[in-house]
Amino acid sequence: MSEPASISASIASRYATAVFDLARDGGSLAALEADVAALEETLKDSAEFRDLISSPVYGRDEQGRAIAAIAGRMGLSQILANTLALMAGKRRLFVLPQLLSALQDRIAAEKGEATAEVRSAVALTEAQSGRLAEALSKTAGKTVKLNTTVDESLIGGLVVKLGSKMIDTSVASKLASLQNAMKEVG
Repeated sequence: MSEPASISASIASRYATAVFDLARDGGSLAALEADVAALEETLKDSAEFRDLISSPVYGRDEQGRAIAAIAGRMGLSQILANTLALMAGKRRLFVLPQLLSALQDRIAAEKGEATAEVRSAVALTEAQSGRLAEALSKTAGKTVKLNTTVDESLIGGLVVKLGSKMIDTSVASKLASLQNAMKEVG
């Protein structure tokens, strides 16, 4: 991890710990979870929002007013709205994606859940996703949610990452393994 990335992760972690603890102590984890999901969706869908949090062109006051308006319009909880306002005032909105990720991890851990990153050559059907999540849940001893993406370069099969474990059953990796074995032979 590069130094700027580790600094961003460190900043986000501190904010995430504070927000999570306040929400848990206040009994509003469900509201926090909904807020995090809504902000994730907004970040994904809005280039203007991504520009607002990352561009140095916007000053503290502009970011603060914009964040207050966005939080009000989205109906964010007071805890998260205040945190975003504080981050805007300290020019820390650039860590919002890392903050949301850290909050998702803490909420999932609190609920006894884990998230598996799944790449497949073709989109998984609902039945396939269900069976995979069930099998991973048995292995992990937790409820497992799947974050699936399609990667046609795999040719076939799956690459599953759950925590620190990675399972690669893709045709591309089998072909690469075969190619390496062939190089050793001659």
